[in-house]
Amino acid sequence: MTKISPLNRSDETINHYDPNEVFVTPAMTRTLTNSGLILPNLENIRSYRRDRILAEMEKREVDALLLFDPLNIRYATDSSNMQVWTTHNLARAALVTVDGHFILWDFTRCEHMTEHLHRLNEVRSVAGSFYFEFGDTVAAQARSFCREVQDVLSSRKLTGPIGIDRMDTDIAKAFFAADLNIIAGQTVMEHARVIKSADEILAMRCAVSGCEMAMAEMEKVMTPGMAEVELWSVLHRENIAQGGEWIETRILASGPRTNPWMSEASGRIMNSGDIMAFDTDLIGLFGICVDTSRTWLVGDDDARPEQIEMYKIAHEHIETNMALLAPGVSMRDLTFNGHELPKEYQAKKYCVKMHGVGLCDEFPSIYYPDNYIEGAFDYHIEAGMVLCVEAYVGRDDGIEGVKLENQVLVTETGFENLTTYPYDKRLMGI
Repeated sequence: MTKISPLNRSDETINHYDPNEVFVTPAMTRTLTNSGLILPNLENIRSYRRDRILAEMEKREVDALLLFDPLNIRYATDSSNMQVWTTHNLARAALVTVDGHFILWDFTRCEHMTEHLHRLNEVRSVAGSFYFEFGDTVAAQARSFCREVQDVLSSRKLTGPIGIDRMDTDIAKAFFAADLNIIAGQTVMEHARVIKSADEILAMRCAVSGCEMAMAEMEKVMTPGMAEVELWSVLHRENIAQGGEWIETRILASGPRTNPWMSEASGRIMNSGDIMAFDTDLIGLFGICVDTSRTWLVGDDDARPEQIEMYKIAHEHIETNMALLAPGVSMRDLTFNGHELPKEYQAKKYCVKMHGVGLCDEFPSIYYPDNYIEGAFDYHIEAGMVLCVEAYVGRDDGIEGVKLENQVLVTETGFENLTTYPYDKRLMGI
């Protein structure tokens, strides 16, 4: 029987959805709908993603895709069992064939977790081969799994290229030793995932809203004398309590730990007058990534002139670069046009100007001119893409730095900034 997504449920039944289908809590569901947001239809999302994969396979003349990356498995099947654990233990896999057959290899005795996913044609177990599970028999298990995949392809009379996104060493040896035409499957999946459907955007709006509620709680409790990790834990707690999933990094820093950027949350005690900057990197509601950065002033002190200068430059940088986004703009033009940081902030600038986002950080990466890779991203922006526009501004000889980032939807006529969280007025000099 087809499950009903929250979008189609009445107020009377909204508390009774299948938790295997969506983890958003009833309280969060009410909060979202009361704020005017529309919850996504998950069946629409599953159909759309299936069609995107098959279309990209046909376009690139790929007969099959073997997926080990949990995010690719999620996109192809909407199955989300042990997402983080399987990033380093390749215990699950999915096979997609160009004729539309979808097989999931789930963890042992986990078949009940996909009963609601009626688009899966088969659910099997024992995928891949990693030492923790198979010990000194890993090579034999790898060969066995390879033969299993070959049998599927043979039974469906598929002899063309098979795209594989990632493999452990023993799996790689087994597959390369087999009579298979192997290509890079990640390329296929990144291009399939790049254009978001209307329901995926509804899901992203909900995820952004949830993330910003968590950010508001962070800002509310932030006080001098609090450790960075204590503040960082608030984002995790709020995300999980809403029905979100995990956070990919630990990037939060205060005071002198904000320059250079990328320091992870520590036990440092924040002082009044410090700036505190963070990057959410959050996998939130419906498994959607919210990648937003904000910098706040700790305590009740006024911002210092150098803090205001950095903040205003970062603000101008992302606002100017957001305005470049529109259908038909080349990715190369995004690199070589837009706001240029003053020379004293060039050495420590962020690694990219902007990047794609969906289930995680995704294709493309838009670099600054001095890091441009010729031929790497010779594509154009399309409606339905979502990009995170970033700035890190910190002097090469400076003590502090400012990080700002917005998540931006490309529309038919331009762009829409999905990030609504306000900038820090004191750091803006207001």
